[in-house]
Amino acid sequence: MTLKDFLDYMDSGQKVEAGSEIHQYMSKLSQEAMRLTAELNSRYHTPEEIVALMHRITGRPIDDSFRLFPPFTTDCGKNLRIGKHVFFNSGVRIQDQGGVTIEDDVLIGHNVVLATINHDPDPAHRASMYPGPIHISRRVWIGSNATILKGVTIGEGAIIAAGAVVTKDVPAGTVYGGVPARKIKDL
Repeated sequence: MTLKDFLDYMDSGQKVEAGSEIHQYMSKLSQEAMRLTAELNSRYHTPEEIVALMHRITGRPIDDSFRLFPPFTTDCGKNLRIGKHVFFNSGVRIQDQGGVTIEDDVLIGHNVVLATINHDPDPAHRASMYPGPIHISRRVWIGSNATILKGVTIGEGAIIAAGAVVTKDVPAGTVYGGVPARKIKDL
Protein backbone atom coordinates (compact mmCIF):
# COMPACT_ATOMS: atom_id res chain seq x y z
CA MET A 1 0.00 0.00 0.00
CA THR A 2 1.20 3.51 -0.81
CA LEU A 3 0.46 6.75 0.98
CA LYS A 4 -1.66 7.82 -1.99
CA ASP A 5 -3.70 4.58 -1.77
CA PHE A 6 -4.22 5.19 1.94
CA LEU A 7 -5.27 8.82 1.49
CA ASP A 8 -7.62 7.95 -1.39
CA TYR A 9 -9.27 5.26 0.73
CA MET A 10 -9.61 7.47 3.80
CA ASP A 11 -10.95 10.36 1.71
CA SER A 12 -13.64 8.01 0.33
CA GLY A 13 -15.20 7.69 3.81
CA GLN A 14 -15.36 3.90 3.59
CA LYS A 15 -15.30 1.74 6.71
CA VAL A 16 -11.85 0.82 8.01
CA GLU A 17 -12.08 -2.77 9.24
CA ALA A 18 -10.01 -3.51 12.33
CA GLY A 19 -6.90 -5.49 11.35
CA SER A 20 -7.29 -4.80 7.62
CA GLU A 21 -4.42 -3.72 5.38
CA ILE A 22 -5.64 -0.11 5.52
CA HIS A 23 -5.80 -0.29 9.33
CA GLN A 24 -2.26 -1.69 9.51
CA TYR A 25 -1.01 1.13 7.27
CA MET A 26 -2.82 3.61 9.52
CA SER A 27 -0.93 2.15 12.49
CA LYS A 28 2.38 2.51 10.62
CA LEU A 29 1.65 6.21 9.95
CA SER A 30 0.69 6.67 13.60
CA GLN A 31 4.08 5.38 14.72
CA GLU A 32 5.84 7.88 12.44
CA ALA A 33 3.60 10.72 13.69
CA MET A 34 4.31 9.82 17.32
CA ARG A 35 8.06 9.83 16.65
CA LEU A 36 7.97 13.22 14.90
CA THR A 37 5.62 14.89 17.39
CA ALA A 38 7.80 13.60 20.26
CA GLU A 39 10.72 15.35 18.55
CA LEU A 40 8.63 18.52 18.14
CA ASN A 41 7.50 18.50 21.78
CA SER A 42 10.77 17.41 23.43
CA ARG A 43 12.63 20.74 23.46
CA TYR A 44 12.52 24.33 22.32
CA HIS A 45 12.42 24.92 18.54
CA THR A 46 12.56 28.19 16.63
CA PRO A 47 9.53 29.07 14.50
CA GLU A 48 11.54 28.04 11.43
CA GLU A 49 12.35 24.64 12.98
CA ILE A 50 8.69 24.11 13.84
CA VAL A 51 7.69 24.82 10.23
CA ALA A 52 10.29 22.29 9.06
CA LEU A 53 9.06 19.65 11.54
CA MET A 54 5.43 20.24 10.51
CA HIS A 55 6.50 19.72 6.90
CA ARG A 56 7.97 16.34 7.91
CA ILE A 57 4.84 15.45 9.92
CA THR A 58 2.40 16.34 7.13
CA GLY A 59 4.55 15.54 4.11
CA ARG A 60 3.23 18.80 2.63
CA PRO A 61 4.62 22.32 2.30
CA ILE A 62 3.96 24.47 5.37
CA ASP A 63 4.01 28.23 4.90
CA ASP A 64 6.65 30.17 6.83
CA SER A 65 3.82 32.16 8.45
CA PHE A 66 2.57 29.07 10.37
CA ARG A 67 2.99 29.28 14.15
CA LEU A 68 2.55 26.63 16.82
CA PHE A 69 3.05 26.60 20.59
CA PRO A 70 3.84 23.00 21.65
CA PRO A 71 2.80 20.52 22.68
CA PHE A 72 1.04 19.34 19.53
CA THR A 73 -0.09 15.85 18.66
CA THR A 74 -1.47 14.11 15.62
CA ASP A 75 -1.96 10.40 15.08
CA CYS A 76 -1.37 10.55 11.33
CA GLY A 77 -0.29 13.94 9.97
CA LYS A 78 -0.34 12.92 6.33
CA ASN A 79 -3.99 13.95 5.73
CA LEU A 80 -3.58 17.44 7.22
CA ARG A 81 -3.53 20.56 5.04
CA ILE A 82 -2.63 23.90 6.64
CA GLY A 83 -3.00 27.33 5.00
CA LYS A 84 -1.08 30.55 5.56
CA HIS A 85 -1.08 32.61 8.77
CA VAL A 86 -2.46 29.72 10.85
CA PHE A 87 -1.81 29.56 14.60
CA PHE A 88 -2.08 26.50 16.88
CA ASN A 89 -1.95 27.26 20.60
CA SER A 90 -0.55 24.68 23.01
CA GLY A 91 -2.23 21.32 23.35
CA VAL A 92 -3.86 21.11 19.91
CA ARG A 93 -4.67 17.47 19.04
CA ILE A 94 -5.53 16.48 15.49
CA GLN A 95 -6.79 13.08 14.39
CA ASP A 96 -6.48 13.66 10.66
CA GLN A 97 -6.84 10.23 9.05
CA GLY A 98 -10.23 11.30 7.66
CA GLY A 99 -8.76 14.56 6.33
CA VAL A 100 -8.37 17.99 7.90
CA THR A 101 -8.19 21.17 5.83
CA ILE A 102 -7.38 24.41 7.64
CA GLU A 103 -7.56 27.47 5.39
CA ASP A 104 -5.71 30.78 5.81
CA ASP A 105 -5.85 33.05 8.88
CA VAL A 106 -7.24 30.45 11.30
CA LEU A 107 -6.64 30.67 15.06
CA ILE A 108 -6.92 27.46 17.10
CA GLY A 109 -6.95 27.75 20.89
CA HIS A 110 -5.48 25.70 23.73
CA ASN A 111 -6.40 22.01 23.88
CA VAL A 112 -8.62 21.98 20.80
CA VAL A 113 -9.39 18.51 19.38
CA LEU A 114 -10.16 17.83 15.71
CA ALA A 115 -11.40 14.22 15.40
CA THR A 116 -12.06 12.73 11.95
CA ILE A 117 -12.89 9.15 12.96
CA ASN A 118 -15.81 7.47 14.72
CA HIS A 119 -15.84 3.86 15.81
CA ASP A 120 -18.51 1.39 14.70
CA PRO A 121 -21.49 1.60 17.09
CA ASP A 122 -21.97 -2.20 16.96
CA PRO A 123 -20.10 -3.62 19.97
CA ALA A 124 -19.07 -6.69 17.94
CA HIS A 125 -17.28 -4.39 15.44
CA ARG A 126 -16.32 -1.49 17.73
CA ALA A 127 -12.66 -1.51 16.64
CA SER A 128 -13.68 -0.71 13.05
CA MET A 129 -13.80 2.96 12.11
CA TYR A 130 -15.52 5.44 9.79
CA PRO A 131 -13.50 8.46 8.60
CA GLY A 132 -14.93 11.85 7.64
CA PRO A 133 -13.22 15.15 6.81
CA ILE A 134 -13.12 18.38 8.78
CA HIS A 135 -12.90 21.64 6.85
CA ILE A 136 -12.09 24.89 8.62
CA SER A 137 -12.60 27.90 6.37
CA ARG A 138 -10.67 31.19 6.34
CA ARG A 139 -10.54 33.50 9.36
CA VAL A 140 -12.12 31.01 11.79
CA TRP A 141 -11.33 31.28 15.49
CA ILE A 142 -11.72 28.12 17.58
CA GLY A 143 -11.70 28.72 21.34
CA SER A 144 -9.88 26.67 23.96
CA ASN A 145 -11.04 23.13 24.72
CA ALA A 146 -13.42 22.95 21.76
CA THR A 147 -13.90 19.65 19.94
CA ILE A 148 -14.75 19.46 16.23
CA LEU A 149 -16.08 16.09 15.05
CA LYS A 150 -15.85 14.27 11.72
CA GLY A 151 -17.74 15.56 8.73
CA VAL A 152 -17.96 19.17 9.99
CA THR A 153 -17.31 22.27 7.90
CA ILE A 154 -16.87 25.58 9.71
CA GLY A 155 -17.76 28.55 7.50
CA GLU A 156 -15.60 31.59 6.87
CA GLY A 157 -15.12 33.96 9.79
CA ALA A 158 -17.06 31.83 12.28
CA ILE A 159 -16.19 31.65 15.96
CA ILE A 160 -16.38 28.44 17.97
CA ALA A 161 -16.75 29.21 21.68
CA ALA A 162 -14.45 27.68 24.28
CA GLY A 163 -15.56 24.20 25.32
CA ALA A 164 -17.97 23.71 22.40
CA VAL A 165 -18.53 20.28 20.86
CA VAL A 166 -19.25 20.83 17.17
CA THR A 167 -21.22 17.96 15.61
CA LYS A 168 -22.66 19.68 12.53
CA ASP A 169 -21.68 22.34 9.99
CA VAL A 170 -21.31 25.93 11.19
CA PRO A 171 -22.40 28.71 8.79
CA ALA A 172 -20.04 31.55 7.91
CA GLY A 173 -20.14 34.64 10.12
CA THR A 174 -21.72 32.99 13.17
CA VAL A 175 -20.78 32.17 16.75
CA TYR A 176 -21.46 28.61 17.92
CA GLY A 177 -21.07 27.27 21.46
CA GLY A 178 -22.30 24.64 23.89
CA VAL A 179 -22.60 20.85 23.97
CA PRO A 180 -23.65 20.04 21.36
CA ALA A 181 -22.78 23.37 19.77
CA ARG A 182 -25.64 25.57 18.60
CA LYS A 183 -25.86 29.02 17.13
CA ILE A 184 -25.40 31.80 19.66
CA LYS A 185 -25.48 34.76 17.29
CA ASP A 186 -24.52 36.20 13.93
CA LEU A 187 -21.39 38.30 13.72
